[in-house]
Amino acid sequence: MVILGIDPGYAIVGYGVIRAQNGRFVPLEHGAIVTKAGENFNRRLEIIYDAMTEVLQKWKPDAVSIEKLYFKNNKTTAIGVAEARGVILLATQKAGVPVYEYTPLQVKQAVTGYGQALKPQVMEMTRRLLCLQQIPKPDDVADALAMAICHGQAAGSSLRQALLGRRS
Repeated sequence: MVILGIDPGYAIVGYGVIRAQNGRFVPLEHGAIVTKAGENFNRRLEIIYDAMTEVLQKWKPDAVSIEKLYFKNNKTTAIGVAEARGVILLATQKAGVPVYEYTPLQVKQAVTGYGQALKPQVMEMTRRLLCLQQIPKPDDVADALAMAICHGQAAGSSLRQALLGRRS
């Protein structure tokens, strides 16, 4: 299964493409879609949409894993991130790829086995699980790879397979 993990944002969108097979994860590509702070916001959304469409066309993932949004403090930032997330979801919808959403707690649990793990622990385990030489930078890229691993763990679980089997 090819999984595209996405850490949504409007300045930086981290993405990571992995292959999940038999409980193992192979990194295929990872990177960041970066937009400039001074650029018109609508143009930034267009850049994100176009770049995400390219990634989706190149890798044709079986699933997209994206973080559920939760903002407690900065509502202005939340709105911008939600708008960027919207164009990302539009790109995935147009590509016909199913989207799975996970909370930060679920990602931490899947990657480290501990839902209260600290960010450096998650990043190091992501590096190890993907056999990477270094933790990917910027952090958004490592977060996106962790999102992909989370879905790989969830999709491969016997419980999930049983639940999916019942729906068929």
